[in-house]
Amino acid sequence: MTSVDIQSRIAAQNILSSESQIGAPSIPAPQTGSGSFADILSNTAGSQPVTFSGHAQTRLASRQITLTPQDLGKLSSALTRAAAKGSRSSLVLMDSDQGGRVGLVCSVPNRTVITAVDAQQLKDNIFTNIDSAMLV
Repeated sequence: MTSVDIQSRIAAQNILSSESQIGAPSIPAPQTGSGSFADILSNTAGSQPVTFSGHAQTRLASRQITLTPQDLGKLSSALTRAAAKGSRSSLVLMDSDQGGRVGLVCSVPNRTVITAVDAQQLKDNIFTNIDSAMLV
């Protein structure tokens, strides 16, 4: 290996290492405070929005289910409580402010509604692959 080859490799390594330092994500310093773990968890989880999968959006539209901001607040709170209990997939049964009972199958860690059913379909359905159910 010639000195030119060695210098080229060193230059390439320096460029790569400087690029990785520039694009490296910064890790926030740990926060110190008097809040308990449950308080921190609820504040963090509560700030994350609830999302709806494409399938859930289709089901909501086809079944004419509308959720008010108050309904979304209840759902968000329910997902926060389910997460605190270690739930992964939950059936949330709630009375909508628009009238009628609604069933929402949710991925708790992702805070995503997977599917939705109205009161009439709640009677005939069997819900599988859930580890918890909540009445809100």
